[in-house]
Amino acid sequence: MPKTALLAGATGLIGAALLPLLLADARYAKVVAVGRRPVALAHPKLVQVVTELDELESHRLQLIADDVFCCLGTTQKQAGSKEAFYRVDFLYVVQLAALAASNFAGQFLVVSSLGADAASRVYYPRVKGEMEAAVRKLPFRATHIFRPSLLLGSRARPRLGERVAAAALALAGPLLRGGWAKYRPVAASAVAAAMLHAAKSDATGVRVHEAAGA
Repeated sequence: MPKTALLAGATGLIGAALLPLLLADARYAKVVAVGRRPVALAHPKLVQVVTELDELESHRLQLIADDVFCCLGTTQKQAGSKEAFYRVDFLYVVQLAALAASNFAGQFLVVSSLGADAASRVYYPRVKGEMEAAVRKLPFRATHIFRPSLLLGSRARPRLGERVAAAALALAGPLLRGGWAKYRPVAASAVAAAMLHAAKSDATGVRVHEAAGA
């Protein structure tokens, strides 16, 4: 039976790569994209819900889906403060997951970060780890957590630090083997493809994806 996919963060690096994959997949009869900004794409399957993310609850009936893909994420610098970063990367993600669970979604697939650890002394991986811990508690048939390394792709707002790090890691890439392979930079499109593949695997339980290419 054709399903409905819900995508949050469709204007971001991974979300923008994932949206056309979802629309092209016969598994999904409808794709709901929710976010603060509309996507510049028209498609008969696509339904857009444009809203502030702290108002998701008021759109509950529009956000019913079988598989929920969460590609929300920012940085402290981009968000402007620790509090704003926490709101996007923890509160909005967990609120979306809780709403999806209460709407009886079967799968929740979320982008986290390599090194996510709720016990970390570093703020960014700690918030990501806390988000993962909260999402794990929800009663989905399957929860897929993706922990990509540095993402490669064309951003609307290029991040100088990421570009420098990507260049350095690209040079070191051939040396990153075995357990170190997960630190290789990964294309956002590869993560998007991995998310769709995971959703179609119909796995159960909590799965964490860390390898290069997710």
